[in-house]
Amino acid sequence: MSTTTVPGPGAGPAPTPAEVKTDRIDALLASGKRGRRAGPVTASATFGSRALLKIKHDPKQLVDSAAIPILFTVLFTYLFGGAISGSTGDYLKTLLPGVLTMSIAIVTMYGGARLAQDMHNGAFDRFRGLPIWRGAFVLGGLLSDAFRYLFASAIVIVLGLAMGYRPHGGAPGVLAAVAVVVAFGIALSVLWAVVALLVRDAAVVISIANAVLIPLSFASNIFVSPGTMPHWLRDFVNVNPLSHIATAARDLMNGAGGASSTGAVAWSLIATAVVFFACTPIALHLYGKQN
Repeated sequence: MSTTTVPGPGAGPAPTPAEVKTDRIDALLASGKRGRRAGPVTASATFGSRALLKIKHDPKQLVDSAAIPILFTVLFTYLFGGAISGSTGDYLKTLLPGVLTMSIAIVTMYGGARLAQDMHNGAFDRFRGLPIWRGAFVLGGLLSDAFRYLFASAIVIVLGLAMGYRPHGGAPGVLAAVAVVVAFGIALSVLWAVVALLVRDAAVVISIANAVLIPLSFASNIFVSPGTMPHWLRDFVNVNPLSHIATAARDLMNGAGGASSTGAVAWSLIATAVVFFACTPIALHLYGKQN
């Protein structure tokens, strides 16, 4: 038969959970035992969850991810849809995949700004002192960026459906288009991480990104067909990587099919791979050189 011991009057209050946790940590340190070193995947996932927790406690970080697609989709559809395509419904077939591409591209700058901010407030130096894989901090940030891109993509798709857009490519085409655009967004995130490691200032990162992305967004086929443009501008639009990404997303969502669609998707994946594999070694090298 078991008995329950009741603390006497002089036993004092029961320890709080924080005190119990502290006692366990002290006992572990006193024992001299070392915990298992976190692997690259575990460390990256931890930094990714850290970034997501920052979004959870500061939801206004997602304001731009929602405002940009809403603003451009609604504004351009109802202002220019009838003049360009004859009706807003027809224009959405061209505009919505383009806005999806542009929204993700613009949102990518905030990953680099976050990295520069961590370098400025000292968190970067503390993390570099941990016995973990040196790329975990950068890769973890990319995981949280992917969540931000998926959130922006969902805003674009839901808004388009509410405005009357019907993707002939169905759910598989929409998911494939989102995958292509998000993959390109992750590659751009690595590029802005390189910029952040070089300039170490969040405001400068955003300024540089805006100076690059805004001209690329408007000098593309996102909003209009390049057929009516001057030859010199048309040549630039045809080599603009955002044009290739937008064309691939447009073909997948609208169910275009054929060799042209396959070619656009292939060029998009090639551009994504080139940016990612060119910038990743540079980012890791610069990360290791920081002091």
